[in-house]
Amino acid sequence: MKTSDFSFELPEELIAQEPSQRRGTSRLLVLDRATDTRTHASVADIRDFIAPGSVMVFNNSRVRKARVYAEATDSGREQEFLLVRKRSADRWLAIGRQSRKLKPGRRFRFPGGVTGEISSVEDPYREIAFSAPIDNSWLDRFGHMPLPPYIHRSDTSADAERYQTVYSRAVGSVAAPTAGLHFTPDLLETLQRHGVTTCFVTLHVGIGTFLPVRTDTLEEHRMHEEEYHVSPSTARIIATARATGRPVVAVGTTVVRTLESSWDAEQGAPRAGHHATDMFIYPGYEFQAVDQLFTNFHTPGSTLVALVSAFAGRERILETYREAVEHRYRFFSYGDAMLIR
Repeated sequence: MKTSDFSFELPEELIAQEPSQRRGTSRLLVLDRATDTRTHASVADIRDFIAPGSVMVFNNSRVRKARVYAEATDSGREQEFLLVRKRSADRWLAIGRQSRKLKPGRRFRFPGGVTGEISSVEDPYREIAFSAPIDNSWLDRFGHMPLPPYIHRSDTSADAERYQTVYSRAVGSVAAPTAGLHFTPDLLETLQRHGVTTCFVTLHVGIGTFLPVRTDTLEEHRMHEEEYHVSPSTARIIATARATGRPVVAVGTTVVRTLESSWDAEQGAPRAGHHATDMFIYPGYEFQAVDQLFTNFHTPGSTLVALVSAFAGRERILETYREAVEHRYRFFSYGDAMLIR
């Protein structure tokens, strides 16, 4: 399956550089697979398209301020790092700009009087051994929100709030589960009054969300592993929904990957507990846990376009994306949303 078959023309000005003026007011394109129709609406009107009795599943992972800047001790040049995974109190796996120059033994001065040394290379990562523990409080003080590379500006104080979902709890992501950025407490309450059950999983988003597919075919691409957690209560809610024919609506592709990765066909439910997944979903995949998908508009030729194509069909998704471009929808993390029913 050629990677190029999942590409499309996207004017650069449609890539959202800022969030909507007010959370929950973005546009919503509803794709109905049964009737093969598309409806233009607003995220604020989503209750009109979700049936009472549905279960909506959200990812409550919280983005850490994982982007940090340091000064090389040998040259004095600034170096940017993204701290991806904590290995111990003072050791982190990171990726950095111009990574080929980041060889073992190179030392850097970080904020707060902390130094760090490249201790090993595990492509695409570099392990950094710090002179002091690096925890979330240190990152909250000295780190920056890791905005995606297609947002061509530095993070601001506003991003610390808008690049988090209102229900985020478990710190650990280096990118936001962006479908959830649209939801406000009032909107969640409206859905619950409408008869929608809400529940949560946790998947800590890793660098795979930034990385393009560089292989000629999708089958050759390998996903980076991401950690996730499904609580016993969420597993029970979804098992009951599946057994009684109530729709399960995934809010975001991270929720899709969590539920599909954890699905136990014999039990008819996701497996509760802490796990990890490198699942890559593309056309041909048969979904077991998810009936509907609320998501943003994704990057051409990406693993996420492949996932939504598996869910709704490649031609239908590309046609929908072309219509979104024609109607000037905003794309990517801070952009508009679509609901696939």
